[in-house]
Amino acid sequence: MAKTWVLDSETKGTGAAMVPIEKTRAQPRRERDLELVELGGPAKTPPPESPPAPARFKVVDVLSARTLVEDVGAREAVRALEGLRSVLDARISVWSPERGRWRLLSLEESKALWSFRGGV
Repeated sequence: MAKTWVLDSETKGTGAAMVPIEKTRAQPRRERDLELVELGGPAKTPPPESPPAPARFKVVDVLSARTLVEDVGAREAVRALEGLRSVLDARISVWSPERGRWRLLSLEESKALWSFRGGV
């Protein structure tokens, strides 16, 4: 019959040793054994999150380098894209409040916004 072995770390300075599990269960629990203690006090509940602010967009015509619209909602940004021939004719940015600057949308994100043309 196979024995189950455990790592006994109760040795004095010589390191741990492998002992049969029966030997560790037979020993009475000592006063110096540590209990699991959670530090840091009671768990803090995060403040209730307010809904995120609506995205603000900026659309720049690539051919003329002219800003078509700036600091507008999604509907106005889509309307500004109506007069363009291709999604590649515009640079579309979204305002990032945590960074405090405009972030250029990726091609996939721009195509997603472009796909709403005609439906607004």
